[in-house]
Amino acid sequence: MRKQSTNITPQQRMDMILPWFRAHQPVVKSELNYDNTFHLLIAVMLSAQCTDKRVNMVTPHLFQRFPTPKSLATATFEEVFSEIASISYPNNKAKHLIGMAKMLVDEFDSQVPCTPGELERLPGVGRKTANVVSAVAFNLPRMAVDTHIFRVCNRLGVTKAKSPLQSEQQLIKLIKEEEIPLAHHWFLLHGRYVCMARKPHCEKCPFTECCNFFKSNATK
Repeated sequence: MRKQSTNITPQQRMDMILPWFRAHQPVVKSELNYDNTFHLLIAVMLSAQCTDKRVNMVTPHLFQRFPTPKSLATATFEEVFSEIASISYPNNKAKHLIGMAKMLVDEFDSQVPCTPGELERLPGVGRKTANVVSAVAFNLPRMAVDTHIFRVCNRLGVTKAKSPLQSEQQLIKLIKEEEIPLAHHWFLLHGRYVCMARKPHCEKCPFTECCNFFKSNATK
């Protein structure tokens, strides 16, 4: 990547970054394991403040035991809790999973809705979870901003955000609609494996020439 002026716009930075992702990571997907949209929703709900690795250790038996919304809706709290006890906040998540399944059965004919607004009606489903499911399962142009994406995009200078919502609103203006689901994974994985919170691997990063964080720390 050629050296660029520090006085470049967020859009110019994004236009420098996305081509690299397109060339080097043309195919990306969620690291959560799932076999249908219902199980994706469960996995994403469980992943809140928990690692995908831990979630993937729990979900195989959970999915086998509760393959459908109806089977989960009729489960007891104790049954669900015993399956997810090693996940962060298992009490709340067990209650939310059962409540989510009951609403799917009662109001959505046991089908996971595709729109973020409908998804957010489900117990335990916030904006980020709804955006992930909309983007991953239905390929809708929704940008789910987690801690990795929030950190990476602020560091790179493509956003100047004080909250995940601000970051989301800024990012969707800089990325073509059809590429937003891919960009979610690109920036998330970059934050997970390269631009890490405590010890970023700047030596492995292809974006140092346009990264505000790297420039400010290289002069120290």
